[in-house]
Parts: sequence; C-alpha cells; structure tokens
Amino acid sequence: MTVAKKENSATKSALRKAGLFYFVWVMFSYCTGGPFGLEDMVTTSGPGMTLIYLLVIPFFWSIPVSLVAAELTTAMPVEGGFYRWARAGFGDFWGFLAGWWNWCASFLLGAAYAVQFSDYLGFYFPQLTGLKHYLVSLVVIALITWINVRGIQAVGKFATALELFILLPVAVLVVIGLMKWRHNPFVPVVPPHQPLFNVFGVGLALGLWLYSGYEQCSTVAEEVEKPQRTYPLALAIVVPMSIAVYFLPTFASLAALGSWQDWHTRYFSDAARLIGGPWLGAWMTVAAMVTNISLLNATVLASTRMPFAMADDGYLPRSLTGIHPRYGTPWISIIASAVVYGLLSVLTLTQLISVYSWLRIATTILTVLAAWQLRRKMPNMNRPFRIPWGRKGVIYAVAAPVVMSVVAMLGSDRYGTVGGVAGLAVGPLVYWGLRRVNIFSGHN
Repeated sequence: MTVAKKENSATKSALRKAGLFYFVWVMFSYCTGGPFGLEDMVTTSGPGMTLIYLLVIPFFWSIPVSLVAAELTTAMPVEGGFYRWARAGFGDFWGFLAGWWNWCASFLLGAAYAVQFSDYLGFYFPQLTGLKHYLVSLVVIALITWINVRGIQAVGKFATALELFILLPVAVLVVIGLMKWRHNPFVPVVPPHQPLFNVFGVGLALGLWLYSGYEQCSTVAEEVEKPQRTYPLALAIVVPMSIAVYFLPTFASLAALGSWQDWHTRYFSDAARLIGGPWLGAWMTVAAMVTNISLLNATVLASTRMPFAMADDGYLPRSLTGIHPRYGTPWISIIASAVVYGLLSVLTLTQLISVYSWLRIATTILTVLAAWQLRRKMPNMNRPFRIPWGRKGVIYAVAAPVVMSVVAMLGSDRYGTVGGVAGLAVGPLVYWGLRRVNIFSGHN
C-alpha cells in the first residue's frame, strides 16, 4: 500500500458513517424523492395503463435490480460499488465503462435537477430567465456540494428533513383525494387513438426512469454502518415506499378528479389545488421544488464516489483521490463533479434526461450481468444475502432488467438515441486514450 493510500485509509477510518435510518432516506431521495415527474405518463399511456405500470414495472426492473444490488453489496461492500463488481466480473475494460458511463450519467442528472429547480422557481419569478436562471442553478449546486463535502451523515440528515417536508403534502393529497372519490381511476386503460408506440414505448421508458437507481447507492457502501445488513434492509424498505409514493397520489388524484386528459408536467400541483384548495396547491408546488434539491443531494453523494474509486484503482488521475482532512470525504471528486454539473446547467431538462437514460440503462445492464458472471467466476464467494429461488431467481434478476432495457432503448426518441449512442461511444475512446498516455500504468 502506498503512503497516499495509507493516509486516505486513516482519514476514511475517522469518517462518521450513516446508520439504517439516515441511509434509507438517502436511498429514497436518490431513487424516488417524490411522485413528481410521472404526470406525462397519464396522458401518454392512459390512466389505467399508468397505474398498471406503476404496480408492475418494479417486478421487472427495480425489484430484480435490488436483489442483485443486495447480493453484491453484501459480498463486496466496497467504495465504488457496481463499478468494482463489473471490473471483478468482466475485467478492466468493462469495469472502466461501468464507472465512466455512470459518472457521465450523473453529470446529466445532477444538472437536470438544478435546472428543474430553477424552472419551478421561475413560476414565482417570471423574470428568472437566461443568466439569472443559470446563476440560481449554480447556487443550488454549490449548496449541495458543500453539504456533501461534510459527509454522508450531513447528507442523510438533510435528506431526511427534505423528504419529510415533501411527503407531508403528498399524504394530505392522498387522504383528501380518496375522501372525494368520484371516478374509476383505471378508465380508460389506454387513450383512444393514441399510437401504440407512445403507450408501450414512451410511457414504459418513463416508468423505467422513475424506478431506476436502486444499485447506485452501493457506491457508498464503505460509508454505511454494517453494509452487509443495512443495504438489503434499506432496499426492502425503499422499494415498497417508492411504489406507494408513485401509485397512491396518482390513484387518488384520478379517483377524485377523473380529468386524465389534463395531466401534464407539474400536474400534481394543479391536482392538489383542485382537491384541497389553493393552500395545498401552493404546498405541493414548493414540495416539488424541494424534491429537486433532495434528488441532487443524493445524486452527488452516490455518483462522486465513482471517480474516487476509479482514481484509487489507477483509472483516472490520482488527484481525484483527495480526502478532506476534517470530514474524510472525497472532496476533490465531489467538487470536480459539481463543476461539470454547473457547466451542463445551460442545457434544457429534456435534452439532459433523454441522453441520461441511455447511460443509466447501460450501467444497469452491466450491473446485473456482473451478478451472473460472479456466480460463475467466484461461486464460493461469501454472500451473506443471496438472490432467492436458486438458479431461477438469478435468471429472473438478470433477464428481466435486460429485456426491459432493450424495450426502453427501442422507445427512445431521436435526440435520445443519437445522444445516447454518442455518449456510450465516448467511453471506449476515453479508455483507449487514457491507456495511450499511461494513466493506467499504476492500476491495481
């Protein structure tokens, strides 16, 4: 072990770790945050199909991915998570791609949350355009960066406070909406005269995006108390929470109002106003704004350990392994990522998300395939948690996300397809370029 690694290990050993309670809220913040973002699915796929998607997609996407994440986190609870699983399973090249694609995806996602917060704020301050809009995004990124430099406990406490604020108006909406139940929320199942491509392509792709990310928090496994126990328990809590937070307010709003044709981006604010009055509508709008801060907070935590782990393994410049002397966090990696978030905040939300989906899907496929490969390559590895149901369970956990990923890619729009393929192609070019300049000469 080098002197630098010894110093990093000594500093990291003093890092205050997160227990189950705070880690649950961090994971929920990353994977869900709140019900906002699904509204367009109602008009695209229909109210009935939307509710079916919200209940069924987890069994073919988030639940199998969660089982993979639980098994591999308990077997290899290391900083960098799925990047190191892919590397152990498939070698340096695919390991690098898993890490690189995910890091690039986090750039787009982090910028998207900052942009969306500024978009919401623009409803209250119409003059917030151009440079002013961009500066607000930068301030939000700077605030979240500062919190993340302070460590996972600070992130967890902040995430808990934000999510409790977000979920309170959602719970009120559900209760009042069910009390005013007047319509069948499943009718119509699909919109009349809507192209099947939109119903089963675009709508399904949106559903997969909503239920993504359950393997991502594996990157901070070393910062969690007893990760072999905590990570599977957190998944067992967060997955049902996410389903409930998406399904219940959608169901209650459709049951009370029935106006599925009127759903659009940010419709939950309109639904809250129509169901509970102006006070609930205003509360819901603020909650939607806060959701973007919560999502960004967890995204910075989960994604910035990736470049740190890759640099620690010799795949990226050694400077990214810098550890904060007081907080024990990879602060250089955090700040470097935040700078890119800021640069990308000049783009629109649609542009950012459409390309992001391709990069995220690619890393998810590599993650679940790594579980299959490591079962073959290291059958005797200690796995405190194992995917249940034997070989059939492993096939389910691997095949279901891969099939769903292919469907989502086929349903992508032109901008997403071109940008996504280009984003994926950059990974191998960076790998070979770094090899030529001998960045990898010192990797483990």
